[in-house]
Amino acid sequence: MLSLTAAGMNCVNAVILDRMQSEIPLIPRLAGHLISGGGKRLRPMLTLAGAELVGYKGTRHHKLAAAVEFIHTATLLHDDVVDGSELRRGKAAANIIFGNPATVLVGDFLFSRAFELMTEDGSLRVLSILSRASAIIAEGEVSQLSVQRQINTSEEQYLHIIGAKTAALFSAASQISAVVAECSEEQERALESYGRNLGVAFQLVDDAIDYDSDAAEMGKEQGDDFREGKMTLPVILAYARGDEQERQFWKSAIIGHRTSDEDLAHAIALIAKHNALEDTRERARHFAHRAIDAISIFPDGKARAAMAEAAQFAVARGH
Repeated sequence: MLSLTAAGMNCVNAVILDRMQSEIPLIPRLAGHLISGGGKRLRPMLTLAGAELVGYKGTRHHKLAAAVEFIHTATLLHDDVVDGSELRRGKAAANIIFGNPATVLVGDFLFSRAFELMTEDGSLRVLSILSRASAIIAEGEVSQLSVQRQINTSEEQYLHIIGAKTAALFSAASQISAVVAECSEEQERALESYGRNLGVAFQLVDDAIDYDSDAAEMGKEQGDDFREGKMTLPVILAYARGDEQERQFWKSAIIGHRTSDEDLAHAIALIAKHNALEDTRERARHFAHRAIDAISIFPDGKARAAMAEAAQFAVARGH
């Protein structure tokens, strides 16, 4: 996918660089801290790859892909403030360097820039898709906050949350490429489904990695989700499968009474004991296969192969 979208991403990055500028020096400094911080740019790549898949020859998708990245970056800035994160992509989070107020406000600035780019495109359909996705992301984050430290969170609730906070933007980023190319409703639905399923798979693996790797790989401290009391699928599965003593541990840990390094090690051991990581990854593979199946309606070629490979890569990370 990197190779497929390289030329287009040069155009997208130029738009990003141009539109993050401001007469207020703190804004490009803070935005640039995250935007240039080594992110995968996967979401805008989905817009470009989708355009390649459907044979779109125009340039409208460049600005829209930049809008997608601005929405994503804004949500990351806000998330780091909400979570009190200290690391993002392996370096100090913006809120640690610049403070919470500036970080929130620059996130707002980037959201506004995203909507400027959408309105410049002029398509009410595109505006509807991306604005709806932005609202769903916010709802997902609030839902996650409402079940934080709630040990009885179900797998169904969890999947609904990640479908909103992560998969909604993957879905919209993929779908808008079909809209600008004036594709059929069937093709638009296929790209929307591809992005949605890929987004769920991607988040499932992220949540597994938090209990499965060192901080260097994730670019954040291992165990962040554990210490923040987030009910992710590895914990939900381990808790459901545990005996009474194990469940008591999880109850204490999730409400914030067991957060030491030793407690984290014990949590990782319990998750391993009940195969919760492998089962989380297995669910991720299921959603990745659904993403690949969704684009099977398109002719075989470089674009379809690259998008299928991206889905396979999303679930192979962390090994």
